[in-house]
Amino acid sequence: MSGSTTTTATVCVAGCGPAGAVLGLLLARAGIEVVVLEKHADFLRDFRGDTVHPSTLEVLDELGLAGRFLELPHHKVSTVGFVRDGRRLDVADFSALGLKYPYIAFVPQWDLLHLLVSEAARHPNFRLLLQAEAYELLREDGRITGVRFRTPDGEQQVRAHLTVAADGRHSAVRRAAGLRPREFGAPMDVLQFRISRRDTDPDEGYHLRMAGGRSVAVINRGSYWNIAYMIRKGGYDDLRRAGIQPLRDDVAGLVGFLSDRVGELTGFDDTRFLEVRLDRLRRWHAPGLLAIGDAAHAMSPIAGVGINLAVQDAVAAANLLTERLRRTQDTGEPIPGRVTAAVRRRRWVPTVATQGLQRTAQRFGIDRALRGQAAPDYSAIAKLPFVRTLMSRLLGVGVRPEHVRVPAAPPRGQGR
Repeated sequence: MSGSTTTTATVCVAGCGPAGAVLGLLLARAGIEVVVLEKHADFLRDFRGDTVHPSTLEVLDELGLAGRFLELPHHKVSTVGFVRDGRRLDVADFSALGLKYPYIAFVPQWDLLHLLVSEAARHPNFRLLLQAEAYELLREDGRITGVRFRTPDGEQQVRAHLTVAADGRHSAVRRAAGLRPREFGAPMDVLQFRISRRDTDPDEGYHLRMAGGRSVAVINRGSYWNIAYMIRKGGYDDLRRAGIQPLRDDVAGLVGFLSDRVGELTGFDDTRFLEVRLDRLRRWHAPGLLAIGDAAHAMSPIAGVGINLAVQDAVAAANLLTERLRRTQDTGEPIPGRVTAAVRRRRWVPTVATQGLQRTAQRFGIDRALRGQAAPDYSAIAKLPFVRTLMSRLLGVGVRPEHVRVPAAPPRGQGR
């Protein structure tokens, strides 16, 4: 493109969410030249996933970052359950699994991303470009060779041997590559907002409460509660037409200790609407391109596993691609499709299994709850020790947990 600035790298990652940040860090740590593009000016955006599960905590530990992570303001939860019509049912207990980190840590996503990016920035072959929105792919001889992106200073481009789409569930890079996900649908959308927290409130990190066709998740953010109010798919306009008071009344009825301050929600301008999607690509790659995280498989917010699936994708991609990327960096040889296809093969079963669990929860739990219908009573089954152990492992560790296998590159001049 005439007059545009061109940056070169071995890998260009579009999107600096958890998947892009972890992959950028792992590749830079291994000596790969990597550029990460982030369309926003910073990471300070509320109402993003902030559940860091035991499997991701182990990845942070393997990177030497667990100590710094746990210095961030956070809340720990060792059990996962919900309250239905006043009765609590725990479906998972991580303390029984013998894990090094037997809990979910609730940390604002911007703090996690700052930690990952600050660590990556210690490596001279890592570059993060903010306010850089990828929108079009570069192609040459049938291969994708980079991206064009918009900045406040105009349009620019990155030429790279591998482009990674990590730009979320509405991925512009995925769309430009012609990759279309298969959609499975979801019975709900989510309205998110905040209400102040007081010292007299319960000292818990997370509440999920359902009753009378209503459902709300409440997350402790220290000085305030982050509220996720579930509504039936397509019901947002009806909710707005009814006005803000019925929403306040629902929250007060479900979470009694907030009843004296729901008036802080002054109108729908104080909320953010999240369209829930559940989908996945059949094929995660094209010549010169790989999709990971939400760009490859959008997850429902159920159980908050989206961040952790994205991180696992990034770790698997680094493990499988680094040696080939080193050769490409030295020789310029293109990366064969079978190499990028290996990432999808590795992560396919965990993705399908996790989405299957979410689809089951949507069908027999959330959908029935939002309709005001009585759900089957699974309490006796959920209390069985082997069922509790299985659910704990599925939610906390996952079907195929990934571990960092690629060592850090030695200092320059010492060889590999």
